[in-house]
Amino acid sequence: MADDLSRLANWVAPLIAGLSVPRRRAAMVQVATYMRRSNSQRIAEQRNPDGSPYEPRKPRLRAKKGSIRRTMFEKLRQARLLRKSATAESAMLTINGRSARIARVHQQGLRDKVDWRRPNSPSIVYPRRELLGFTDADIDAITDILLRHITAGT
Repeated sequence: MADDLSRLANWVAPLIAGLSVPRRRAAMVQVATYMRRSNSQRIAEQRNPDGSPYEPRKPRLRAKKGSIRRTMFEKLRQARLLRKSATAESAMLTINGRSARIARVHQQGLRDKVDWRRPNSPSIVYPRRELLGFTDADIDAITDILLRHITAGT
């Protein structure tokens, strides 16, 4: 997958370099918008970029009776946290705010405290759940977006 992405970058770089700066930026904005929508949908489906499901949460010991639990990463999908940015050279998708810490821990499968607000909270290793990434369909869609901009510019 990363190989496909680097191959796409190497293939499209000389082609997109022939476009004017505003047209390249417009292409990158469209790529960033597509990636935000795609990653948001994938997070809602609780799937890694390779198609495997996220490892489920561990059951709570003291769950309150009648409490409503949201799905995992429900708030991270919101546009105010899942931010896109684009320049003429790049398109970026980032997670902002305090949520960035939670996202980094899950994206990389790191060790963190269960409740960071409490100093004596236990520390556990969270399973790897890839929030941001590229699927094969994403690479195809990005290729189509860039080709549309390249062919419209000639």
